[in-house]
Amino acid sequence: MSLPPAGYFDASFPGATQVVRITNLHEAKVFARRWVIRDKDPALKALLRHIEKVNSSATADSAILQLKQALACRGMLVTASPASQR
Repeated sequence: MSLPPAGYFDASFPGATQVVRITNLHEAKVFARRWVIRDKDPALKALLRHIEKVNSSATADSAILQLKQALACRGMLVTASPASQR
């Protein structure tokens, strides 16, 4: 399931030089898995379980929105593309 163009977003780990564009549910799952491995935060583990249980588009939208909010709370949501930051 792909997100509509307005639903795409970029994320980055603190100190990382590369930005990850999340455009679909699979990419959200992969990013969340790597984030859980990196940070070992129980709240992130719960979010990952929620994302992995997705079985409909409505649930997927909710799970991706929760991921986006978690990224924003931790300052990991990239609001401007790297090219426009120059």
